[in-house]
Amino acid sequence: MKKIEKRAVFCLLLAGMLMLGLVVFSVKFFVNGGQWASFPANRHLYTNGVMTAGRILDRNGQVLVETQDGQRVYNESNGIRKGTLHAVGDSAGRIGTGAQSRFASKLSGYNPITGASSGSGRDLTLTLDADVCSAAYYALDGRKGTVGVYNYKTGEIICMVSTPTYDPQDPPEIADDDPQYEGVYVNRLLSATFVPGSIFKTVTTAAAIDHIGDLQQRTFHCDGEMEIGGAKITCTQAHGDLTIGQAFTVSCNCVYGQLAAELGADVMEEYVEKLGLTDSYSVNGIQTGKGSFRFDDEDKGSLAWAGIGQSEDLVNPCSMMVFMGAVANGGKAAMPQEILKLETEGGFNTHFYRTRSTGRMLSEETADTLADMMRDNVLNNYGEGDLGGLELCAKSGTAEVGGDQTPNAWFTGFLRSEEHPLAFIVLVENGGSGSRVAGSIAKQVLAKAVENGN
Repeated sequence: MKKIEKRAVFCLLLAGMLMLGLVVFSVKFFVNGGQWASFPANRHLYTNGVMTAGRILDRNGQVLVETQDGQRVYNESNGIRKGTLHAVGDSAGRIGTGAQSRFASKLSGYNPITGASSGSGRDLTLTLDADVCSAAYYALDGRKGTVGVYNYKTGEIICMVSTPTYDPQDPPEIADDDPQYEGVYVNRLLSATFVPGSIFKTVTTAAAIDHIGDLQQRTFHCDGEMEIGGAKITCTQAHGDLTIGQAFTVSCNCVYGQLAAELGADVMEEYVEKLGLTDSYSVNGIQTGKGSFRFDDEDKGSLAWAGIGQSEDLVNPCSMMVFMGAVANGGKAAMPQEILKLETEGGFNTHFYRTRSTGRMLSEETADTLADMMRDNVLNNYGEGDLGGLELCAKSGTAEVGGDQTPNAWFTGFLRSEEHPLAFIVLVENGGSGSRVAGSIAKQVLAKAVENGN
């Protein structure tokens, strides 16, 4: 009898383990089935390791890649092919953020009931405007960097360009130590982080507006250099007496070093967190890079430089762009997305775009005050170019990167326009002047985006 009882218990344990395993497998099947079906060994979807199912289009219906006679064929425009590489990907799957690899299950038409389609697959339409991406590629003119533009009310990414790039229709042989292609597989907009330089002064300004009651009435003074916590803070020139608005426009390091030291490490830490600069955004499942900062009340000199956007500050360009969208939109913005729709062979849309909000980053009053300062900055400093009437608001940055290297050039901001609610970020690595180099690129790309009705 005891043997029978033991065997019964053993059988029950086996049955329990079997049921548990079945539950675990079922959960994994529904969660990961698309990835399993899209594995390159699946000959229904891949030929010689190349995904052959599905088309990828831009928001205007331009085909970015499709299959013809068993081969992947990319858009006929060289600028579009290279400008959209990091969004579309190449046939070998070298670009980690490329839609061909990241959204392979969507392109194949996979679902848990019928599996993956062995037919022509689905049409994946991205939010990108391929012509704007091409304009950004040519504006970068062979320099390393990134350009991002998105609609801060809907979250649609209009432009996502990263350089260096290459032609996915005719990919080159790239050696690991080839400086021409350094970081070529990295999507600099989504995945990388960089020293921000003076564009970070927008963060320090937001904190100061909220925490320094007499900020707008104060007069600051700059002799071209000063000492804070034993560290020498230097400016491009002696600016003399300044209001906070004037200090923002001339990007005075001495004033912003004082502000960061006065605000303190806890407040600065609070603001990089609440503004989303230390978090990762999910762009249709693609995680952005996280920024990192070090604020130390025991080292006021380092804290001052951190408030200026130097020291150990690192920001992700996409996160900074979203913050700019929140400034434009009264303190909160839409989350960035790049999938607009997904259609079956019969034309039925299976992806329903839904705008998602970041939540409140700033009070509406603080956002409006900062936006006005950025608007004055354009009118009194940068000029509007061909964007007159669209209320361009911006801040440039020239970020020191150490050694004898030329600084990185930044330009970021937004159009305060109901018809064209676009936030943007431009980075040119070792580009020098933020306003002259990155600012010129931003104005060209925004003009193209507006011309195309975005």
